[in-house]
Amino acid sequence: MFSVRFHGRGGQGVVTAAEMLSVAAFEMGRYAQAFPTFGSERTGAPVVSFCRIDDQPITFHEPIVEPDALVVQDPTLLHQVPILEDAGPSTYLLLNTARPVTGLGISSSVARLRPERVATVAATDLAREILGRPLPNTALLGAFAALTGLVSIDALETAIRARFAGQVAAGNIAVARRAYSGVTSRVTTGEEAGHA
Repeated sequence: MFSVRFHGRGGQGVVTAAEMLSVAAFEMGRYAQAFPTFGSERTGAPVVSFCRIDDQPITFHEPIVEPDALVVQDPTLLHQVPILEDAGPSTYLLLNTARPVTGLGISSSVARLRPERVATVAATDLAREILGRPLPNTALLGAFAALTGLVSIDALETAIRARFAGQVAAGNIAVARRAYSGVTSRVTTGEEAGHA
């Protein structure tokens, strides 16, 4: 079983991201579940959502304590919530930031992770550029697909089309594909986690 935990703020599409990832996994013939947990339900409040993916039915719904991957949609949360506390050496870490990981003040926490499993993508900037709105979730899903190989970009496109229609779907697919390409080139060249 592969477990993913998304961290962000209300209004960033944290819940939608987990749902679309589960649809992409289902599209690839796997079992998946997605569910959120909320503090106060308002824009800007911390939100966590979860996604599990497996080759057999998933029969429990507890929050994910030891994630295989962490997707952080708002890097300011890194200093407010103990997001990296549960990360092990093999955990994937994907951060929404234009800054290199070394400039985020989390170097000691990230040092225990394998460098090839850590990536950043300027997802909010990319969404603003293509969609005209600061919604980082589909960019992060595209980057996630490239970083982990867990779902294909084509399955992710199907999931986006299932969630959105028309120009909104087309824009979000463009964002996801652009982020996917950026992370793919970073991973294949073996560069340190930095701009994607």
